[in-house]
Amino acid sequence: MSFLLFGVTTLHVIILVILFVATLDNSWWVFSQDETVNLWYDCLLDNNTNVWLCSSVSNNEWFHAVQALMVLAVLFSSFSFMLFMCQLYMMEKGGLFYATGILQILSSLAAFSGAVIYANHVTEFHPNREKTGYFGHCFVLAWVAFPLSMVSGIMYIHLRKRE
Repeated sequence: MSFLLFGVTTLHVIILVILFVATLDNSWWVFSQDETVNLWYDCLLDNNTNVWLCSSVSNNEWFHAVQALMVLAVLFSSFSFMLFMCQLYMMEKGGLFYATGILQILSSLAAFSGAVIYANHVTEFHPNREKTGYFGHCFVLAWVAFPLSMVSGIMYIHLRKRE
């Protein structure tokens, strides 16, 4: 039982790290090695000073939806983890982790929705740019977080507290 508990907790921490990196790191869309776009800033590497110059990103409503959904995914997963720890020590024997599982599934759906919206509207977010860009590692991490969070949420719903 302790191995299962360790595995579930480790999976949840990994999901949290993936969601934090996907939301905060600087590579949702890559134009070149010197220019990347994240959910918050459009950054260009100045070759003379070797410093990243960043400006605000698109004011598109869809882009704000992606930002909000990714922040919600992080919040839902964080609250789910805190609730899991509280339930682990306070819930009586035989109880199920329904609330934890539901929050984790909501986190999964938020990450999924954010990634789908970004993929569908990426050309609207960066209209004045060349078309040679590609999705960066943060976008991929958002897609990786989706199934992991969903599986984790389903595991929590079926997990029963034992002695």
